[in-house]
Amino acid sequence: MVGQGLQNTGFSTIRYGLALNLLSIGRLKFEVYEVENIRPLVTASPLFSRLLTELGEQKLARVIGATEMITGSLIAARPFAPRASALGSLGAAGIFATTLSFLATTPEAWQERRREPKLSLAGQFLVKDIVLLGASLLTAAESLQASRRTQSTTR
Repeated sequence: MVGQGLQNTGFSTIRYGLALNLLSIGRLKFEVYEVENIRPLVTASPLFSRLLTELGEQKLARVIGATEMITGSLIAARPFAPRASALGSLGAAGIFATTLSFLATTPEAWQERRREPKLSLAGQFLVKDIVLLGASLLTAAESLQASRRTQSTTR
């Protein structure tokens, strides 16, 4: 019993921490300084550099921010919409996989003049997304299971 309660508390902490992260970080994309902060990441990314050319820095940042906020909101909807929460969690997995790709595309993610690869401050910021990717996958799985339980009880 204690283990199940701890697991439930852990999943809730992961879910709402993930949602809060996405909502908070998404909101920041509407700030000028955050547009400047993401510039090296989106400029070096093959996917985002094209969107950057089409939309410009400010619009691209706002699209990213809105996507993050919608995703966070969907994740938080778990108590009354587990399928939507699962969709949000899968979307978050896509977001974090994308940001992890910046480790490969952004030269500023690595310290130069080192014999072996070492993460820079930007790289250290990005590497935490491995944990967030895992959290997204766990909350997606749990929400899908809850959705199936809900469907089976309504039949």
